[in-house]
Amino acid sequence: MSFSIRQATIHDLDTLVPLFDGYRQFYLQPTDPERGRRFLAERFAHHESVILLASDERGAGLGFVQLYPLFSSVSATRMYLLNDLFVSANARRQGVAKSLMTVAADLARKLGAVSMTLATALDNQPAQALYESLGWQREKHFCEYVLALT
Repeated sequence: MSFSIRQATIHDLDTLVPLFDGYRQFYLQPTDPERGRRFLAERFAHHESVILLASDERGAGLGFVQLYPLFSSVSATRMYLLNDLFVSANARRQGVAKSLMTVAADLARKLGAVSMTLATALDNQPAQALYESLGWQREKHFCEYVLALT
């Protein structure tokens, strides 16, 4: 399969929304394309994330990765949170996810980041294997906590 990866813009919403909705469904959220469209449009409007889009030779969306900027006060450096990675079912096992991850890391470096971070479900073994094959290391020094505000 031939595909390309580029930074998405607001003009890519029609391509991104079904992928984003599929990502949310993977994490057991109900389908809601309009909610996804609003969410993505807000990220673009406020320059709050970077989205990389993988497309086939016809321009059909195959997958995406979304990065959020973070900063470390301790090291006084820029970091990126790789928050979302999704590849459509018909494009899996063809190098799309690996390429998205590689391009994301290259972009983060170019933007001055010293590291990237991500979290995935404990039972998502395929994703963990991919991350580790690309040199990502499981965090051993910090616990992650979440405070639900709603």
